[in-house]
Amino acid sequence: MSARPRPGHYRRPWWRGTAAVALAFLLPSLVALTLLRLLPGATALWESLHHTSLLSGRSFVGLGNYLDLFANADFRGAVAVTLLFTLVVNPLQVAVSVALAVLYTRRRMAGSKVWRALVILPIATPPAVSAVVWSVIFRPEGGLANALLAVVGLPPQGFLTSPDQALASIIVLLSWIGVGYWMLFLIAGINDIPAELYEAAELDGASPVRAFLNVTLPMLRRPLSFVLVAATVSNLLVFAPVQILTGGGPEGSTNLLMYDIYSRAYSLGDMGRAQAEVVVLVVITLVIVAVQFRMLRSED
Repeated sequence: MSARPRPGHYRRPWWRGTAAVALAFLLPSLVALTLLRLLPGATALWESLHHTSLLSGRSFVGLGNYLDLFANADFRGAVAVTLLFTLVVNPLQVAVSVALAVLYTRRRMAGSKVWRALVILPIATPPAVSAVVWSVIFRPEGGLANALLAVVGLPPQGFLTSPDQALASIIVLLSWIGVGYWMLFLIAGINDIPAELYEAAELDGASPVRAFLNVTLPMLRRPLSFVLVAATVSNLLVFAPVQILTGGGPEGSTNLLMYDIYSRAYSLGDMGRAQAEVVVLVVITLVIVAVQFRMLRSED
């Protein structure tokens, strides 16, 4: 015989349980994640194993696209440029963001809110518009950058037209856009640090530098980790400034992987190898992010 429910005891239906309610709230995000991330990723992986030709049609080639990519000098150059770009731009943006966040959270600094607004202003500017503005600044003849160099007696520079300076010019542009955005997260993190910790450090005679190293940095670990990872992913997906300003040149000095994927897919019509390059870019991103998490975890 089945046990009778106790008097006054009410068993809720499964669809009114805590797990069901949580699933109902998560369902829109899960659907969006599946349709916009997982499904396109699986499609790219599957397409990277095929080759499409107007003559022979679509055929399965396995790892042939990957082997052809790594045998291609342009692709290897794009990987090298992307790794160099990542190695420079990420620490630069994070370091400047931390410095500005600490500077603008000092209550005694005059006009901190105005300067903070000026740093945040590039966030509201579309990347394409920012690229056009900086193309005027970096113009070899009559550009603002060379005009400022002339004031201090320095010769004009090629900037975007120079193979040695084009990548650095792109880094300056992206830092101008990204520093203010990452600074906002770090300012929020600094504002959450209890003031009692700074008061205790001051009573112990700690200098501002020592207070920053012993109080601010340890308490800022979580937002700093987020900023580092998010900046890495964002910079690995840079496309618009390169397309507008340099087109991957001069001499391939700014041919980042995202632009190389675009060129291979839409200029050369080689969708199979372009999809393989997408998979390679995703793997590189995951490896770099995993290394960053490993380093941050070991520091903890």
